Amino acid sequence: MDDNGFRPAIYNGNLEMNEKSLVGLRIKELRTARGLSLRALAELSKLSTNAISLIERGGNSPTVSSLHSLAKALAVPITAFFELQGNGQVIHLKKDQRPRSETAGVIMENLGSGLPNQQIEPFLMSIAPGGSSTSSQITHSGEEMVYVLKGRLICSISEQEHELEEGDSLLFLASQPHIYRNKAPETAQVLIIFQPMVGQVMAHQHYLGG
Repeated sequence: MDDNGFRPAIYNGNLEMNEKSLVGLRIKELRTARGLSLRALAELSKLSTNAISLIERGGNSPTVSSLHSLAKALAVPITAFFELQGNGQVIHLKKDQRPRSETAGVIMENLGSGLPNQQIEPFLMSIAPGGSSTSSQITHSGEEMVYVLKGRLICSISEQEHELEEGDSLLFLASQPHIYRNKAPETAQVLIIFQPMVGQVMAHQHYLGG
């Protein structure tokens, strides 16, 4: 059981079979544990019942913004959707065992979750040429840090654009509207770390839907 009283979803290392089903199963577990119907969750998250049902059945990967919307509606961190078995003081993930979500040219891989009272959310995000992290600028609580591992990226924060190259980093208050865009001819790969404000739900949820 996790700190919220929910049983972490089982992960057997078979990413091809479980990338979508792991996330969908976890969302369904969290929804039913709260006594929410699909319609009730749809109203809270502003997503359609069909979209949520498809995600829960593993028929579709939620977008970054959808994940944020669902996480906010369920009052959990985004990492809760990628949770592996058990909690502990050390989380060691092999590179081929990262829970991930893929949609519309964006891949988000969870780099670690399961610590008691975990406060940071580390993700590896890959954005294909011409792609963007979300369909439009988003906001959420807390702070956000991005470090470019490969390629180039443009981060728009409010009305200002920041051009980031390999090795560049950016730290900002995530309450400002922001979005990442890849206008380069190669895939951009970045390390993103979210840290919510104390008492707020985790932030990555905003990147997993919509």
